[in-house]
Amino acid sequence: MPLPSVGLISHGTSSAEGRAVIEALAAAVASDLQARGLAGEVMLGHVDVQHPDVAEVLSTLPHDGPVVLVPLLLSPGYHVHVDLAEAIREAGGADGSDIRLTPTLGPDPRLARILAERLPVLDDSDHVVLAAAGSSDDRANEACLEVAESLAQELGRPVSAGFHAGGGHRLADIVEQGRGHGGRVILSNYLLAPGFFHDLAGKIIADSHDILAQPLLHSGVRTPPLLVDIVRDRVISAL
Repeated sequence: MPLPSVGLISHGTSSAEGRAVIEALAAAVASDLQARGLAGEVMLGHVDVQHPDVAEVLSTLPHDGPVVLVPLLLSPGYHVHVDLAEAIREAGGADGSDIRLTPTLGPDPRLARILAERLPVLDDSDHVVLAAAGSSDDRANEACLEVAESLAQELGRPVSAGFHAGGGHRLADIVEQGRGHGGRVILSNYLLAPGFFHDLAGKIIADSHDILAQPLLHSGVRTPPLLVDIVRDRVISAL
């Protein structure tokens, strides 16, 4: 029986660093899946900004076995429920291909463990805020709140959640509230990689003693094994 093909689908970014660390994650996942005999061909694609897009991935991967798409996205929002779902319908409708979409990377408590490692040594007066991209889809924002709760449990202290966009509490407002109580605001950077929202968070805390932690992936550190574990588990769940 042919091994499954796997498409790893990121958001896409114009950030050179963001592209590099996402490609490193995809390479680490491909090596892991192939070494374990879980996948044949593994291909990286994107829902926005970059190519190949999802349609190109689906047209390139072999279809003699299952095709598993893993969204390298932290929350299940528009890109999952609309973009990916439509691409799968269009690709599968023509020839009846077996295309399977996995859940997103989050919410997963293991992400909180990685986020905790990114934080500096905390003082009792610090206010930790999960800085998330945000979405117009409430399901995505609820998933971020779950991760904030997981991080709170990991740290043993309260964690607020603020969003750059969408329907949740605005990150800039949450930062201002934290400053009003004294102490530093520590932004736990709930992004997969550097890019637009990472830069935006940096502007929010510019010229202050507040701290923006690194996102889950960034240059100078190896791809977190826990992140590879999460992706592998998504593939296994689809099979």
